[in-house]
Amino acid sequence: YPKIANDPLIMAFITDYLRLMVSGNMDPFEIDTLMEHEIDTFQHEAEIPAHALHSVGDGLPAFGIVAAVMGVVHALGAADQGAAAMGQMIAQALVGTFLGILLAYGFVLPVSQRLQLQVTEAIKMLQCVRVTLMASLNGMAPQLAVEFGRKALFTAERPSFTELEEHVRSEGSSTRGTGTG
Repeated sequence: YPKIANDPLIMAFITDYLRLMVSGNMDPFEIDTLMEHEIDTFQHEAEIPAHALHSVGDGLPAFGIVAAVMGVVHALGAADQGAAAMGQMIAQALVGTFLGILLAYGFVLPVSQRLQLQVTEAIKMLQCVRVTLMASLNGMAPQLAVEFGRKALFTAERPSFTELEEHVRSEGSSTRGTGTG
């Protein structure tokens, strides 16, 4: 399974907990609690950049308004230069508001939302692994443990029971003959 093998987060999570499971010295409840704490810590740390960008995005329209107000004040200070010059200064002042809104809603907040989505997807993967490992540790047959993990996925991402069964069978049959098991 190259996608799993090439994902350092998932591989570290699986190997760390398989190591604890085979040691035989920990109660399943303790392992489950430890997994929950690790996932919570990962989530907290991974959400920091998304929250920071979101805060910047929330503040950009206000900076645009401040720029506009300062530009209008500057334009009013130059009232003796005529209507054409004042009109140009006020137009430049309004560009500040436009840029603040454009940067916030067009760039910074969408990037923040994308980062948050990536964190949510990573958390869901870790939860799926956690549920699967715990089902296995509690004595469930491998097929049933995988079913527990399948149920932990978002419904939009969750394969049907039949789709998962067919995928596992096709992967199992393709690795048996190659010796890559």
